[in-house]
Amino acid sequence: MDVLINVFVALHIIGIASLLGGFLTQMKAMSAGAARFDAPMLHGALTMLITGMVLVGLNQADGQTLDNIKIGIKLAILIVILGVVYVKRDDEAASKPLFGVVGGLTVVNIFIATLWT
Repeated sequence: MDVLINVFVALHIIGIASLLGGFLTQMKAMSAGAARFDAPMLHGALTMLITGMVLVGLNQADGQTLDNIKIGIKLAILIVILGVVYVKRDDEAASKPLFGVVGGLTVVNIFIATLWT
C-alpha cells in the first residue's frame, strides 16, 4: 500500500509543478498584461484534484488518521483555482489581479500541505 500511496504523492507533486510552472513561466507576460491560463495549468489542477482524492481514500483504507479540516481547506482552495482556470482558459489574456490570485492560492496550498502538521 505504501508504494501505491507514494506513486500518487508523486503524481500529486507533478500536478502542482504543472500548475505552478504554468504560472511562473508567464510572470513576464503578466507584467505586460498578456498572461493567460493555459492547458498545463488546467491539467495540473485537475491532476491535483484527482490524485488528492485518491490519496485521501488510500490513506483512509490504510488506517491512517487524516486531518479533515486541512484536507477541506486545501480542497476549497483547489476548487477556486480550478474554477478560475477552467472558466478563463479561452480568454486571450487574464487580468493581472486574477492571474496573481491563482498563483498566490497555489503557493498557499503548497504551504498548507507542507507546514500544517
